[in-house]
Amino acid sequence: MSLVLILLFTLCMGISQGKLNVGFYSQTCPNAESIVSGVVRDAVLSNINSAAVLLRLHFHDCFVQGCDGSILIDNGPNAERHAFGHQGVGGFDLIQKAKDELEAVCQGVVSCADIVALAARDAIALANGPAYQVPTGRRDGRVSNVSLAGDMPDVGDSIQQLKAKFFAKGLTDKDLVLLSAAHTIGTTACFFMTRRLYNFFPGGGSDPAINPAFLPELTATCPQNGDVSVRLPIDHGSGENFDIQILRNIRDGFAVLESDARLNDDVATRGVIDSYFGLLSPFLGPSFERDFVESIIKMGQIGVKTGTQGEIRRVCSIFN
Repeated sequence: MSLVLILLFTLCMGISQGKLNVGFYSQTCPNAESIVSGVVRDAVLSNINSAAVLLRLHFHDCFVQGCDGSILIDNGPNAERHAFGHQGVGGFDLIQKAKDELEAVCQGVVSCADIVALAARDAIALANGPAYQVPTGRRDGRVSNVSLAGDMPDVGDSIQQLKAKFFAKGLTDKDLVLLSAAHTIGTTACFFMTRRLYNFFPGGGSDPAINPAFLPELTATCPQNGDVSVRLPIDHGSGENFDIQILRNIRDGFAVLESDARLNDDVATRGVIDSYFGLLSPFLGPSFERDFVESIIKMGQIGVKTGTQGEIRRVCSIFN
């Protein structure tokens, strides 16, 4: 089991994060967080990849209209979840399973948006990542439209595009690096590797940022004109454990995703990566796990709806 990190500023149950609060449901639904944890634990024990799926769902929800559960809505082909940028996003059934259990004991109390944030927290811990407190109190949004998800970060984005998209959400270059490091768990499909391996330059060729020792492994797994549905770990050598190996891979040319590799192209983002690998970093340097927790808590507050905004859905995939 990994080192459990609890940020100092979340130790007090009543501490406020904007209009969100740690322990928001302590009076109205005291078992809310343990119910979500139980569902997530069972899912990850059954399929380790569920941890990465739930973490990714949280990111994709927050990056469109804020962390309001809009990605969960399934009301036809124009629903947000069908956007090109949400390809491969899953975990909807697990969120609904948790919702059903919560509705049985605390009807109309816990939002689907909070379940998504809590499930991501629990998934990280179960992948041997840091444990942390999640400020809750989000309400569910009443809008879900595929057109609103047209500017999701993409694996083929340049570093300038990635930085701009994160900045637009109030996130820094450091947040970009740390939230990209969530790729430390999970897999990707060869579909997302084709350009990087075979058409990176006009007329063909592979991304020169790929370590020559790594390229044959990638092309063997994802051969040109091969099955693009074949999956491979995003974090080479450590795809099931939440750890700093993903940043080491990016530095050394072993990044799987093109967007991850681009973090090493920019002075600012490369500087963030390097800060975790200095000679004195294990003793005096920044903590990767602590910094990741700060960034994901920050991301979890993007565009939240609180108070009388939005609603508390009865079913996560349907507006009330």
